[in-house]
Amino acid sequence: MAIFFTQTIDIIFYKKYNSTVRIVNQEKELEYKGMVKTVKTLLKSVRQYKKPSIVTPLFMTLEAFCECLIPFFMAKMINEEVLKNAGAMQNILTYGAILLALAVLSLTSGVLAGKFAAKASCGFASNLRHDLFYKVQKFSFANVDKFSTSSLVTRLTTDVTNVQQAYQMCLRIAIRVPLQFIFAIIMSFTINASLAWIFLAIAPVLFAFIFLIIRYVMPFFRRIFKKYDALNNSVQENVGGIRVVKSFVRESHETEKFERAAGEVRDDFTKAEKLMALNNPVMTLFINVAAVLISYLGATAIINSGFANGGVVPDGAFATADLSALITYGIQILSCCMMLSMVFVMITMSFESARRIGEVLNEESDIVSPENAVKTVKDGSIRFEGVSFKYSAKAEKNALENIDLDIRSGETVGILGGTGSSKTTLIQLIPRLYDATEGAVFVGGVNVKAYDLETLRREVSVVLQKNVLFSGTIKENLRWGDENATDEDIERVCKLAQADEFIRSFPDGYDTYIEQGGTNVSGGQKQRLCIARALLRKPKVLILDDSTSAVDTKTDALIRHAFKEEIPDTTKIIIAQRVSSVEHADKIVVLDGGKIVACGNHAELMQSSDIYRETYEMQTKGKEVQGGEA
Repeated sequence: MAIFFTQTIDIIFYKKYNSTVRIVNQEKELEYKGMVKTVKTLLKSVRQYKKPSIVTPLFMTLEAFCECLIPFFMAKMINEEVLKNAGAMQNILTYGAILLALAVLSLTSGVLAGKFAAKASCGFASNLRHDLFYKVQKFSFANVDKFSTSSLVTRLTTDVTNVQQAYQMCLRIAIRVPLQFIFAIIMSFTINASLAWIFLAIAPVLFAFIFLIIRYVMPFFRRIFKKYDALNNSVQENVGGIRVVKSFVRESHETEKFERAAGEVRDDFTKAEKLMALNNPVMTLFINVAAVLISYLGATAIINSGFANGGVVPDGAFATADLSALITYGIQILSCCMMLSMVFVMITMSFESARRIGEVLNEESDIVSPENAVKTVKDGSIRFEGVSFKYSAKAEKNALENIDLDIRSGETVGILGGTGSSKTTLIQLIPRLYDATEGAVFVGGVNVKAYDLETLRREVSVVLQKNVLFSGTIKENLRWGDENATDEDIERVCKLAQADEFIRSFPDGYDTYIEQGGTNVSGGQKQRLCIARALLRKPKVLILDDSTSAVDTKTDALIRHAFKEEIPDTTKIIIAQRVSSVEHADKIVVLDGGKIVACGNHAELMQSSDIYRETYEMQTKGKEVQGGEA
């Protein structure tokens, strides 16, 4: 509401009075349209909480109406029964009963409004988190790269909380305050129109002040949430890499980095809070000024009326009880302005959060299943035809360039190359974690873009370079590959991955609890568990992205032998740094600078590829030297 108010005033001002600021005006209109789109997007998450969201304003309306009637009946009771008909207790009791009923009705309405508002806002926040999380699950790697992990975490937590609080305030205060303002104005005019104009004269000044605060505070909050992302990123990196930090004794460096990020957030918040701190004192000043004016002018009117009639206030004249009621309405009116300013400030803070949430919800994944998608992968054959790829349209250089490669179903293919040669990038195009910029990738004779994504990724299992285990038992982690797998299935794939022996050495065996991130198992154990998890899917294509780097050469050889014997029909692609891991492969691809520089079996490459031969000889010589020293 606050944002729409300020932006609308801006747009009208620029259109009507200043023809020299067309560019600024266009930017404002685009921003306004963006806000409308954001609000519409977020309101879709209300869903089953529409009823409490509608009921809350109704109860708030009733509460505001009752509160405005109480001073009116109080003044009427004093004027008509206490001052003029002293001793008419029956009428006084009647008025008392009316006032009590209004007070109880106001209280009941307020309590019910609070109950429904809490239910609506908490439910709305729950739906928002649900929608955000599910949206992120559908993102491609490129979409995740666009937002960054730390930013997505901030949007799912801090930003949703801000929007939840703002939504609750909108349902209660933002509805109640304007209604109470209108009711109080109407009632004050029924008592004394000439004095009521004081409130209408002060209200625009207060709204203008609110507008100025919002205008100057909004840029600070835009910067703050970007710095929140940086702060969360610092924390995430530090906690995730705490072992490395301690190993290199870099605690002081990380502390300084955190303090810088936290200090930037603090400084911007301080500047914003200094501006917002002006709100309450200024509002209080205007309330007091209005109260003094009403008291002075009202008292003057009462005294003059009494002097003119020999000290007796005539019927219909402005009386003491009317002055009391008018002051009460004045306090209500100006309190409404104060509360409204608090709502505007809160909405100003939360709108940047709403915008950031809307960005995620409105983001469309650049990798989706097509209509009439193919839902069966015939076999594990793979073909790259003129494939080039770059991570961003702005990138000047391709990560992969002119890749032509044919892999038959059931073959074992090794991929070698130096750091930065785009080995991982190449295999990520197969399950469509990224899409090729040029050319096409085929699996089972079908372009990967024609497949249903879930089908393709079930048949192409990837053990990524960064192995990830989740908190839970070993069985629960392995069943990510197949949630219906039996204990026998799990044990079989663990034997293939050479993991069964170390699992059985744990006291709880396959029921051993894995800590978050797999911190209570070694790197080699983690790799073997991830391989077993991928095998459990019974894929047509199995990709190991340097997934045996942390195991010894004997275990590596056993894993490769098990693959050959147990899953001969599965196409196996092995990215490795050690030549020994791929030298027995049917085909070895050598990458350099994102291009295929050699392709063939071990014997052929030893003759034709200088890079392969030098790598092999260097690693073989290293083993000989180590063996001689031993």
